[in-house]
Amino acid sequence: MNRDQENRIKEILDLGVREGVYPGAVLLIAWEGRIEFVRESGYLSLIPERVPMRKDTIFDLASLTKPLATTLALMGLVDKDKIGLDQPLREIIEESSKKDDKEGLTLRLILNHSAGFADWKPIYFDLMKYRPEERKRILRKRLMEEPLVYRPGKDCVYSDLGFMVLEWVIEEISGMSLNNLIDENFYKPLSLKRTFLNTGSIVKRFNRKEIAATEDCPWRGRVIQGEVHDENAYALGGYSGHAGLFGVAKEIFVIVEMLREHYMGERDDFFRQGTVREFFRRQEIVEHCSWALGWDTPSTQGSSSGKFFSSRSVGHLGFAGTSLWMDLERDVTVIFLTNRVHPTRNNQKIKAFRPVLHDSIMVELGPE
Repeated sequence: MNRDQENRIKEILDLGVREGVYPGAVLLIAWEGRIEFVRESGYLSLIPERVPMRKDTIFDLASLTKPLATTLALMGLVDKDKIGLDQPLREIIEESSKKDDKEGLTLRLILNHSAGFADWKPIYFDLMKYRPEERKRILRKRLMEEPLVYRPGKDCVYSDLGFMVLEWVIEEISGMSLNNLIDENFYKPLSLKRTFLNTGSIVKRFNRKEIAATEDCPWRGRVIQGEVHDENAYALGGYSGHAGLFGVAKEIFVIVEMLREHYMGERDDFFRQGTVREFFRRQEIVEHCSWALGWDTPSTQGSSSGKFFSSRSVGHLGFAGTSLWMDLERDVTVIFLTNRVHPTRNNQKIKAFRPVLHDSIMVELGPE
Protein backbone atom coordinates (compact mmCIF):
# COMPACT_ATOMS: atom_id res chain seq x y z
CA MET A 1 0.00 0.00 0.00
CA ASN A 2 1.55 3.30 -1.06
CA ARG A 3 1.42 6.63 0.76
CA ASP A 4 -1.44 8.02 -1.34
CA GLN A 5 -3.57 4.96 -0.61
CA GLU A 6 -2.77 5.22 3.09
CA ASN A 7 -3.69 8.89 3.15
CA ARG A 8 -7.04 8.28 1.47
CA ILE A 9 -7.95 5.55 3.96
CA LYS A 10 -6.77 7.70 6.87
CA GLU A 11 -9.02 10.49 5.60
CA ILE A 12 -12.05 8.16 5.79
CA LEU A 13 -11.04 7.09 9.29
CA ASP A 14 -10.80 10.76 10.33
CA LEU A 15 -14.13 11.48 8.64
CA GLY A 16 -15.78 9.04 11.05
CA VAL A 17 -14.55 11.18 13.95
CA ARG A 18 -15.62 14.46 12.36
CA GLU A 19 -19.11 13.16 11.56
CA GLY A 20 -19.62 11.72 15.03
CA VAL A 21 -19.68 8.07 13.99
CA TYR A 22 -17.32 7.35 16.88
CA PRO A 23 -15.09 9.35 19.25
CA GLY A 24 -12.07 7.37 18.08
CA ALA A 25 -10.90 4.31 16.19
CA VAL A 26 -7.97 2.07 15.32
CA LEU A 27 -7.90 0.50 11.86
CA LEU A 28 -5.60 -2.35 10.83
CA ILE A 29 -5.42 -3.72 7.29
CA ALA A 30 -3.40 -6.80 6.32
CA TRP A 31 -2.82 -8.35 2.92
CA GLU A 32 -1.36 -11.81 2.35
CA GLY A 33 -0.51 -12.06 6.03
CA ARG A 34 1.39 -8.74 6.22
CA ILE A 35 0.17 -5.66 8.06
CA GLU A 36 -0.08 -2.93 5.42
CA PHE A 37 -1.80 -0.21 7.44
CA VAL A 38 -2.44 0.52 11.12
CA ARG A 39 -3.58 3.98 12.19
CA GLU A 40 -5.48 5.60 15.02
CA SER A 41 -7.88 8.54 14.91
CA GLY A 42 -9.81 10.63 17.40
CA TYR A 43 -10.12 10.01 21.12
CA LEU A 44 -10.30 7.03 23.43
CA SER A 45 -12.43 9.10 25.82
CA LEU A 46 -14.34 12.37 25.68
CA ILE A 47 -15.57 12.40 29.27
CA PRO A 48 -14.53 12.81 32.01
CA GLU A 49 -11.52 13.98 29.96
CA ARG A 50 -10.55 14.07 26.30
CA VAL A 51 -7.70 11.63 25.70
CA PRO A 52 -6.21 10.96 22.24
CA MET A 53 -6.51 7.49 20.75
CA ARG A 54 -3.39 5.29 20.56
CA LYS A 55 -2.55 2.43 18.20
CA ASP A 56 -2.24 0.11 21.20
CA THR A 57 -5.47 1.26 22.90
CA ILE A 58 -7.24 -1.57 24.71
CA PHE A 59 -10.85 -1.93 23.54
CA ASP A 60 -13.85 -3.70 24.96
CA LEU A 61 -14.25 -6.13 22.06
CA ALA A 62 -17.85 -6.96 22.99
CA SER A 63 -19.20 -9.79 20.81
CA LEU A 64 -15.82 -10.43 19.21
CA THR A 65 -15.59 -12.56 22.36
CA LYS A 66 -17.74 -15.10 20.52
CA PRO A 67 -15.27 -15.95 17.71
CA LEU A 68 -12.00 -14.98 19.42
CA ALA A 69 -12.57 -16.70 22.76
CA THR A 70 -15.59 -19.02 23.01
CA THR A 71 -15.47 -20.37 19.45
CA LEU A 72 -11.67 -20.60 19.57
CA ALA A 73 -11.89 -22.70 22.75
CA LEU A 74 -14.52 -25.00 21.22
CA MET A 75 -12.49 -25.30 18.04
CA GLY A 76 -9.63 -26.61 20.14
CA LEU A 77 -11.84 -29.16 21.93
CA VAL A 78 -13.33 -30.35 18.64
CA ASP A 79 -9.89 -30.58 17.05
CA LYS A 80 -8.67 -32.79 19.91
CA ASP A 81 -11.78 -34.99 19.55
CA LYS A 82 -12.92 -34.17 23.08
CA ILE A 83 -16.32 -33.13 21.78
CA GLY A 84 -18.28 -33.46 18.54
CA LEU A 85 -20.10 -30.71 16.69
CA ASP A 86 -23.15 -32.92 16.31
CA GLN A 87 -22.98 -34.40 19.79
CA PRO A 88 -26.30 -33.87 21.60
CA LEU A 89 -26.20 -31.19 24.26
CA ARG A 90 -27.93 -33.58 26.67
CA GLU A 91 -24.77 -35.76 26.70
CA ILE A 92 -22.75 -32.79 27.97
CA ILE A 93 -25.16 -30.83 30.14
CA GLU A 94 -27.45 -33.12 32.10
CA GLU A 95 -29.94 -30.35 32.85
CA SER A 96 -30.73 -29.95 29.15
CA SER A 97 -32.00 -33.54 28.94
CA LYS A 98 -34.84 -32.63 31.28
CA LYS A 99 -36.30 -30.10 28.83
CA ASP A 100 -38.22 -31.48 25.85
CA ASP A 101 -37.68 -28.40 23.69
CA LYS A 102 -33.89 -28.78 24.00
CA GLU A 103 -33.83 -32.46 23.05
CA GLY A 104 -32.38 -31.87 19.58
CA LEU A 105 -29.74 -29.27 20.46
CA THR A 106 -26.15 -29.73 19.29
CA LEU A 107 -23.04 -27.55 19.38
CA ARG A 108 -23.33 -27.04 15.62
CA LEU A 109 -26.80 -25.55 15.97
CA ILE A 110 -25.78 -23.26 18.83
CA LEU A 111 -22.60 -22.07 17.07
CA ASN A 112 -24.70 -21.45 13.95
CA HIS A 113 -27.27 -19.35 15.87
CA SER A 114 -29.99 -21.75 14.73
CA ALA A 115 -30.64 -23.56 18.03
CA GLY A 116 -33.82 -21.74 19.06
CA PHE A 117 -32.48 -19.48 21.81
CA ALA A 118 -33.75 -15.92 22.11
CA ASP A 119 -31.36 -13.20 21.06
CA TRP A 120 -30.95 -11.46 24.42
CA LYS A 121 -32.57 -11.11 27.84
CA PRO A 122 -31.89 -8.50 30.57
CA ILE A 123 -30.84 -11.23 32.99
CA TYR A 124 -28.57 -8.90 34.94
CA PHE A 125 -31.49 -7.28 36.76
CA ASP A 126 -32.27 -10.57 38.46
CA LEU A 127 -28.66 -11.78 38.81
CA MET A 128 -27.62 -8.70 40.80
CA LYS A 129 -29.95 -9.81 43.60
CA TYR A 130 -27.64 -12.77 44.32
CA ARG A 131 -24.10 -13.07 45.67
CA PRO A 132 -21.49 -13.01 42.87
CA GLU A 133 -20.49 -16.63 43.41
CA GLU A 134 -24.11 -17.77 42.92
CA ARG A 135 -24.88 -15.89 39.75
CA LYS A 136 -23.50 -18.30 37.15
CA ARG A 137 -25.47 -21.19 38.65
CA ILE A 138 -28.64 -19.06 38.68
CA LEU A 139 -28.03 -18.01 35.07
CA ARG A 140 -27.56 -21.58 33.87
CA LYS A 141 -30.68 -22.80 35.62
CA ARG A 142 -32.59 -20.03 33.91
CA LEU A 143 -31.08 -20.79 30.50
CA MET A 144 -32.38 -24.33 30.72
CA GLU A 145 -35.81 -23.16 31.91
CA GLU A 146 -36.11 -20.42 29.27
CA PRO A 147 -38.35 -21.72 26.46
CA LEU A 148 -36.84 -21.77 22.98
CA VAL A 149 -38.40 -19.20 20.65
CA TYR A 150 -38.41 -21.48 17.59
CA ARG A 151 -37.73 -25.12 16.76
CA PRO A 152 -34.00 -25.88 16.50
CA GLY A 153 -32.77 -25.80 12.91
CA LYS A 154 -35.87 -24.00 11.62
CA ASP A 155 -34.72 -20.37 11.92
CA CYS A 156 -31.59 -18.32 12.50
CA VAL A 157 -31.52 -15.73 15.32
CA TYR A 158 -28.22 -14.26 16.53
CA SER A 159 -28.12 -15.17 20.22
CA ASP A 160 -26.10 -14.16 23.26
CA LEU A 161 -27.92 -16.80 25.27
CA GLY A 162 -26.62 -19.62 23.12
CA PHE A 163 -23.04 -18.53 23.71
CA MET A 164 -23.66 -18.41 27.46
CA VAL A 165 -24.56 -22.08 27.13
CA LEU A 166 -21.37 -22.73 25.14
CA GLU A 167 -19.26 -21.37 27.99
CA TRP A 168 -20.95 -23.97 30.20
CA VAL A 169 -20.13 -26.68 27.63
CA ILE A 170 -16.47 -25.66 27.64
CA GLU A 171 -16.30 -25.93 31.43
CA GLU A 172 -18.01 -29.33 31.46
CA ILE A 173 -15.74 -30.83 28.81
CA SER A 174 -12.41 -29.28 29.81
CA GLY A 175 -12.81 -28.95 33.57
CA MET A 176 -11.42 -25.41 33.19
CA SER A 177 -12.93 -21.95 33.10
CA LEU A 178 -13.12 -20.33 29.68
CA ASN A 179 -10.70 -17.70 30.94
CA ASN A 180 -8.02 -20.22 31.97
CA LEU A 181 -8.49 -22.48 28.96
CA ILE A 182 -8.23 -19.73 26.37
CA ASP A 183 -5.27 -18.12 28.13
CA GLU A 184 -3.25 -21.31 28.55
CA ASN A 185 -3.99 -22.83 25.16
CA PHE A 186 -3.97 -19.76 22.92
CA TYR A 187 -3.20 -16.33 24.33
CA LYS A 188 -0.03 -17.25 26.22
CA PRO A 189 1.40 -19.43 23.40
CA LEU A 190 0.69 -16.55 21.01
CA SER A 191 2.51 -14.16 23.41
CA LEU A 192 -0.48 -11.85 23.79
CA LYS A 193 -0.01 -9.26 26.53
CA ARG A 194 -2.98 -6.93 26.06
CA THR A 195 -5.75 -9.35 25.06
CA PHE A 196 -7.70 -11.15 27.78
CA LEU A 197 -11.09 -11.97 29.25
CA ASN A 198 -11.91 -9.34 31.84
CA THR A 199 -12.55 -10.55 35.37
CA GLY A 200 -13.59 -7.22 36.86
CA SER A 201 -11.84 -3.91 36.25
CA ILE A 202 -8.48 -3.53 34.51
CA VAL A 203 -7.68 -0.02 35.70
CA LYS A 204 -5.22 -1.46 38.24
CA ARG A 205 -3.37 -3.31 35.46
CA PHE A 206 -3.44 -0.52 32.89
CA ASN A 207 -3.62 3.24 32.97
CA ARG A 208 -6.99 4.73 32.00
CA LYS A 209 -5.22 6.54 29.17
CA GLU A 210 -4.61 3.13 27.56
CA ILE A 211 -8.26 1.99 27.62
CA ALA A 212 -11.10 3.09 25.35
CA ALA A 213 -14.10 4.35 27.31
CA THR A 214 -17.55 3.05 26.47
CA GLU A 215 -20.93 4.25 27.70
CA ASP A 216 -21.83 6.84 30.30
CA CYS A 217 -23.99 4.13 31.80
CA PRO A 218 -27.28 5.22 33.41
CA TRP A 219 -27.62 1.88 35.19
CA ARG A 220 -24.16 1.96 36.79
CA GLY A 221 -24.09 5.73 37.10
CA ARG A 222 -20.62 6.23 35.63
CA VAL A 223 -18.57 6.25 32.45
CA ILE A 224 -17.51 2.66 31.77
CA GLN A 225 -13.77 2.36 31.29
CA GLY A 226 -11.81 -0.77 32.06
CA GLU A 227 -14.84 -2.90 32.89
CA VAL A 228 -17.13 -4.73 30.51
CA HIS A 229 -19.87 -2.70 28.86
CA ASP A 230 -22.31 -5.61 28.48
CA GLU A 231 -24.57 -5.67 31.54
CA ASN A 232 -25.09 -9.44 31.64
CA ALA A 233 -21.34 -10.08 31.43
CA TYR A 234 -20.79 -7.45 34.16
CA ALA A 235 -23.25 -9.21 36.47
CA LEU A 236 -21.39 -12.48 35.86
CA GLY A 237 -18.08 -11.08 37.04
CA GLY A 238 -16.74 -9.44 33.89
CA TYR A 239 -17.16 -11.97 31.09
CA SER A 240 -19.28 -14.80 29.77
CA GLY A 241 -19.36 -16.79 26.54
CA HIS A 242 -20.87 -13.86 24.66
CA ALA A 243 -18.87 -10.81 25.85
CA GLY A 244 -16.00 -9.70 28.08
CA LEU A 245 -12.94 -9.96 25.84
CA PHE A 246 -10.62 -6.94 25.78
CA GLY A 247 -7.78 -6.47 23.33
CA VAL A 248 -5.73 -4.39 20.92
CA ALA A 249 -5.71 -4.38 17.13
CA LYS A 250 -2.28 -5.91 16.55
CA GLU A 251 -2.96 -8.80 18.93
CA ILE A 252 -6.34 -9.51 17.36
CA PHE A 253 -4.41 -9.74 14.11
CA VAL A 254 -2.10 -12.34 15.69
CA ILE A 255 -5.14 -14.52 16.49
CA VAL A 256 -6.83 -14.20 13.10
CA GLU A 257 -3.55 -14.61 11.24
CA MET A 258 -2.95 -17.86 13.13
CA LEU A 259 -6.39 -19.03 11.98
CA ARG A 260 -5.77 -17.86 8.41
CA GLU A 261 -2.50 -19.79 8.26
CA HIS A 262 -4.21 -22.97 9.46
CA TYR A 263 -7.02 -22.45 6.93
CA MET A 264 -4.45 -22.06 4.14
CA GLY A 265 -2.51 -25.12 5.32
CA GLU A 266 0.57 -23.06 6.18
CA ARG A 267 0.77 -24.36 9.78
CA ASP A 268 -0.78 -27.06 11.96
CA ASP A 269 0.44 -26.38 15.49
CA PHE A 270 -2.92 -25.33 16.98
CA PHE A 271 -5.46 -27.05 14.70
CA ARG A 272 -5.88 -29.42 11.82
CA GLN A 273 -6.67 -27.56 8.62
CA GLY A 274 -10.03 -29.32 8.30
CA THR A 275 -11.19 -28.08 11.70
CA VAL A 276 -10.67 -24.42 10.82
CA ARG A 277 -12.23 -24.90 7.39
CA GLU A 278 -15.34 -26.45 8.92
CA PHE A 279 -15.78 -23.62 11.43
CA PHE A 280 -15.33 -21.06 8.64
CA ARG A 281 -17.82 -22.79 6.32
CA ARG A 282 -21.29 -21.30 5.95
CA GLN A 283 -23.43 -24.11 7.29
CA GLU A 284 -26.67 -23.49 5.35
CA ILE A 285 -28.70 -25.32 7.98
CA VAL A 286 -31.33 -22.64 7.56
CA GLU A 287 -31.96 -21.13 4.13
CA HIS A 288 -30.54 -17.60 3.75
CA CYS A 289 -28.70 -17.82 7.10
CA SER A 290 -25.23 -16.30 6.72
CA TRP A 291 -23.66 -17.92 9.79
CA ALA A 292 -20.78 -20.37 9.81
CA LEU A 293 -19.76 -21.78 13.23
CA GLY A 294 -19.20 -18.88 15.62
CA TRP A 295 -18.35 -16.71 12.60
CA ASP A 296 -20.50 -14.77 10.18
CA THR A 297 -20.11 -14.63 6.40
CA PRO A 298 -21.16 -11.78 4.10
CA SER A 299 -24.90 -11.61 3.49
CA THR A 300 -25.99 -11.04 -0.08
CA GLN A 301 -27.37 -7.59 0.72
CA GLY A 302 -26.49 -5.04 3.38
CA SER A 303 -23.43 -6.78 4.81
CA SER A 304 -21.26 -4.74 7.15
CA SER A 305 -18.32 -5.99 5.06
CA GLY A 306 -19.59 -3.98 2.09
CA LYS A 307 -19.91 -5.07 -1.54
CA PHE A 308 -16.43 -6.36 -2.32
CA PHE A 309 -15.59 -9.02 0.26
CA SER A 310 -15.93 -12.40 -1.44
CA SER A 311 -18.32 -15.14 -0.36
CA ARG A 312 -15.25 -16.90 1.04
CA SER A 313 -14.98 -14.39 3.89
CA VAL A 314 -15.61 -14.63 7.63
CA GLY A 315 -16.10 -11.92 10.20
CA HIS A 316 -17.98 -10.67 13.23
CA LEU A 317 -19.24 -7.46 14.82
CA GLY A 318 -19.20 -6.21 18.40
CA PHE A 319 -21.91 -3.99 19.90
CA ALA A 320 -19.44 -1.49 21.36
CA GLY A 321 -18.22 -0.63 17.85
CA THR A 322 -15.71 -3.33 16.98
CA SER A 323 -15.49 -5.55 13.93
CA LEU A 324 -13.22 -7.81 11.94
CA TRP A 325 -13.53 -9.23 8.44
CA MET A 326 -11.16 -11.63 6.71
CA ASP A 327 -11.46 -12.35 2.99
CA LEU A 328 -9.88 -15.77 2.47
CA GLU A 329 -10.02 -15.47 -1.32
CA ARG A 330 -8.45 -12.03 -1.72
CA ASP A 331 -6.36 -12.66 1.43
CA VAL A 332 -7.33 -9.37 3.07
CA THR A 333 -7.96 -8.81 6.79
CA VAL A 334 -9.58 -5.67 8.21
CA ILE A 335 -9.75 -5.07 11.97
CA PHE A 336 -11.76 -1.97 12.84
CA LEU A 337 -12.01 -1.02 16.51
CA THR A 338 -14.08 1.92 17.74
CA ASN A 339 -15.80 3.09 20.93
CA ARG A 340 -18.97 4.20 19.14
CA VAL A 341 -21.08 3.73 22.34
CA HIS A 342 -19.11 6.48 24.11
CA PRO A 343 -20.78 8.36 25.62
CA THR A 344 -24.11 6.85 24.50
CA ARG A 345 -25.23 3.65 22.78
CA ASN A 346 -27.89 5.64 20.94
CA ASN A 347 -25.30 6.55 18.30
CA GLN A 348 -26.12 4.18 15.40
CA LYS A 349 -24.12 5.89 12.64
CA ILE A 350 -21.58 3.07 12.43
CA LYS A 351 -24.09 0.80 10.67
CA ALA A 352 -23.92 2.91 7.54
CA PHE A 353 -20.24 3.76 7.95
CA ARG A 354 -18.77 0.24 8.17
CA PRO A 355 -19.63 -0.90 4.62
CA VAL A 356 -18.42 2.40 3.19
CA LEU A 357 -15.07 1.97 4.95
CA HIS A 358 -14.71 -1.64 3.80
CA ASP A 359 -15.63 -0.75 0.23
CA SER A 360 -13.07 2.05 0.22
CA ILE A 361 -10.35 -0.28 1.49
CA MET A 362 -11.08 -2.89 -1.18
CA VAL A 363 -11.09 -0.25 -3.92
CA GLU A 364 -7.70 1.01 -2.76
CA LEU A 365 -6.28 -2.52 -2.74
CA GLY A 366 -7.33 -2.89 -6.36
CA PRO A 367 -9.14 -5.55 -8.39
CA GLU A 368 -9.10 -9.22 -7.49
